[in-house]
Amino acid sequence: MAKEITSREENYSQWYNDLVVKADLADNSAVRGCMVIKPYGFAIWEKIKDQLDKMFKDTGHVNAYFPLFIPKSFFSKEASHVEGFAKECAVVTHYRLKNDPNGKGIVVDEDAKLEEELIVRPTSETIIWNTYRNWIQSYRDLPILINQWANVVRWEMRTRLFLRTAEFLWQEGHTAHATQEEALEETMKMVNVYADFAEQYMAVPVLRGSKSANERFAGAIETYCIEALMQDGKALQSGTSHFLGQNFAKAFDVKFTSKEGVQEYVWATSWGVSTRLMGALIMAHSDDNGLVLPPKLAPIQVVIVPIYNKAEQLQLLTEHILPIKKQLEAKGITVKFDDRDNYKPGFKFAEHEMRGVPVRIAIGPRDLENKTVEIARRDTLEKKVYPVDQITDVVVNLLDEIQQNIFNKALKFREEHTYKTDSYEEFKEILDTKGGFILAHWDGTSETEDLIKEETKATIRCIPFDAPEEAGKCIRTGKPSNKRVVFARAY
Repeated sequence: MAKEITSREENYSQWYNDLVVKADLADNSAVRGCMVIKPYGFAIWEKIKDQLDKMFKDTGHVNAYFPLFIPKSFFSKEASHVEGFAKECAVVTHYRLKNDPNGKGIVVDEDAKLEEELIVRPTSETIIWNTYRNWIQSYRDLPILINQWANVVRWEMRTRLFLRTAEFLWQEGHTAHATQEEALEETMKMVNVYADFAEQYMAVPVLRGSKSANERFAGAIETYCIEALMQDGKALQSGTSHFLGQNFAKAFDVKFTSKEGVQEYVWATSWGVSTRLMGALIMAHSDDNGLVLPPKLAPIQVVIVPIYNKAEQLQLLTEHILPIKKQLEAKGITVKFDDRDNYKPGFKFAEHEMRGVPVRIAIGPRDLENKTVEIARRDTLEKKVYPVDQITDVVVNLLDEIQQNIFNKALKFREEHTYKTDSYEEFKEILDTKGGFILAHWDGTSETEDLIKEETKATIRCIPFDAPEEAGKCIRTGKPSNKRVVFARAY
């Protein structure tokens, strides 16, 4: 199966596309720019969703749902917000179809024009803050800590499965607070939730920081983010958390009576991650043999493959395998017993390797005689024989070891591909020959950031929270700078 995948070295982009399809994660749909997420891909997304949902609820948030359609007039109420999304919006103008009087199929009924066009949700700040106006009167109604799991549409011309599609799945948190301090605390809390999830569950090391003014979310005062580095040296923004100040409260006239009896505008945040995390998971860890999944997010953590030639051998093996499966499941491990009789063991090995199953156990008649099993780990492709009575402890420890090893490997890659430079020529050379994160000085102006992007296609990925104060000169203009920022080419 691996022969059907382009190697990373030959063509990284094609490798990614091949892997998404061959690992049975997703497919292009009949609708241009949209994707079909297949059952195995959706199972991974469900693991991501379930863990994040738990982390959100553990921090006091609750789920709700808001409409897919947003009145066009709502977008005109917050100027920078509409400017940021105007070119990406899908617009509904009519509400009915009819048979073509000329017999050419179905046409839009020109008499069914909407009085006001509806925007298919690109993000929900406007519809949610229009709703919050009805929910908030007093400080006693605050804070509101709501998350929504939904789909959104942002019209994209150049798409790639999971990374950039016209429609995608995501979650979006929208919170309302009585004070600026509370809102800022929420914004920071949620970017840290995202970072913890990325590192502890996805096994992807991330940088935490704030966005430059050019890269902020439309309508935000501050945007905090986590940035991950992919194996081709490009960055991938993997989560954002926005401090919206009182912009949306003022746009939709959302006020509350404070403890002092004074009418004040509410403070807001929003934050989100999307199915783009699937792209990060694939590109951060996988290899030329297929997916490499961290055990904590693998839909199947262990697969057991029987090795046999005759039906009676399978029956005997099954009697021994089912108790092993039950023992592992009692430890909370998801196990698949692959007893399909229409595929040979070699095909099954290759298929599960392609799909990134972390641990594979093979058992044949000789293993029954020797009371052993062969265990293969997906991350290193190493195989080893163990006594069958040790299998539970071995697998439990091995899953933890694989999770940590995958993270360590990704962290080592990031460390080896993080550079520091004070020379613009060296900056460009690194981008062209090595890629990765580049720590460099910047004069803090949008004009210089635009110039660097135009000349190199690199953007400021973040201004790290832990960036030390350091006097220096901007790599492009030579003007003073007090700290380094992180540049990279990005998805």
